Amino acid sequence: MRRYCVGMTEARRVRIGILGAARIAPAALVTPARAHAEAEVTAVAARDPLRARQFAEKYRIPVVHDDYAAMLADPAVDAVYIPLPNGLHGRWTRAALAAGKHVLCEKPFTADAAEAREIARLAQASDRVVMEAFHYRYHPLTRRVEEIVASGELGTLSHVETAMCFPLPRFRDIRYDYDLAGGATMDAGCYAVHMARVYGGEQPEVVSARALLHGPLIDRAMTAELRFPGGHTGLIRCSMWSQDLLRISARIIGDRGELRILNPAMPQTFHRFSVRTEGGRRTERFPRRSTYAYQLDAFVSAILDGTPIDTPPEDSVATMTVIDAIYRAAGLPPRRPTAVPAAEPPADPELP
Repeated sequence: MRRYCVGMTEARRVRIGILGAARIAPAALVTPARAHAEAEVTAVAARDPLRARQFAEKYRIPVVHDDYAAMLADPAVDAVYIPLPNGLHGRWTRAALAAGKHVLCEKPFTADAAEAREIARLAQASDRVVMEAFHYRYHPLTRRVEEIVASGELGTLSHVETAMCFPLPRFRDIRYDYDLAGGATMDAGCYAVHMARVYGGEQPEVVSARALLHGPLIDRAMTAELRFPGGHTGLIRCSMWSQDLLRISARIIGDRGELRILNPAMPQTFHRFSVRTEGGRRTERFPRRSTYAYQLDAFVSAILDGTPIDTPPEDSVATMTVIDAIYRAAGLPPRRPTAVPAAEPPADPELP
C-alpha cells in the first residue's frame, strides 16, 4: 500500500476521500482540488449510499464507498476530509489515523478539550498530518493582521473583539442537537474563539459568559469576556439565532491605533480592512482567491513537503479548552463525543 509521509517529495499527488456528502464539501474541498496540481478528490462515502452516489455523479468523483470504514480501508486514498457532525469528528479522526490516513477535519476539531488532547497524542505518535479546517487562518488577510499586530503599529494591545453571528432558524438542524455536540459556541463560536486567540496573540482565560438558549442545553447565542496574560481583554460574540442576525467581524485595539475587519472568515466574498492610527486611516484589500484554496495548499504542502501548519491538533486543544470554559462559565455543560455505533452514524450535516 502506497502512503505519503511527511517530508516525502517523490510522490507528488495527494488522493483525498470525503467522509460524508456534506453541503460544505464542494466549496471546502472539491472545487479547490480541481484547480490544484497536487491534490485530487478520488472517493466519497456517506451514511446513505444513494446520496453518496448522487454526490459523486454531480461532482465527478470516481469512487463511491459503501461506508466510512470501507473508505478508510482503501489503499488508493491517502487522506480524508471529515465534515461530519461535531460529535463524530474525534471518532473518525481516530479511525483515520489508525488506518494510516492524513486528516483534514472540519471545525470544531472535537466535542471537547479532553477528546482534542487524546487526538493530539495520537497524531503526535504518528507520521500523519492532522489539520483542523479553520480555512480563514491561511488567507493573506489573517497573515496581514498578524504582521500589523507584531509590528507594533497599534501599540500595546488593550482589547480584542471578534464576532461570528448568522441566522439559522431551522431548529431541527443538527447544530441544535446536544447529542451531536451542537450549539452556537461550537459552530459559530469556534471561529470567534479561534480569531480571538490568533489576533490576541495569547491563550486567554474566560472571565464570564452569557448564553441565550434553545432548549435546556443548547446555546443559540453566546457572549463571553476574556482576559489575556499580557493584560489585554477580549470579547467574543456568536449566534445562530438572535437579534444579532449577521455579524462577522473583528476589532483589535491598541494604545496607538485600531484595526477593524469586516468578514475575516471569508474575505473572498467581501471584506473591509481598515487601520486607524495617529498618522491617519487607511484601508487594505486582499485577493479574492478562496480561503479554502489556501487551506488546501497548506494541507498538501504539509503532506508532501513537511511544511508546518497553523492549525495542528495542539492549536485545536487550546481552542477547545476555551470553548469548554465558556460553556462552564455560562452554566452549561461542555459538549461530549457522540455515543453511536461506528457503523451507523447519524445523518451527515447540511452545512451552508
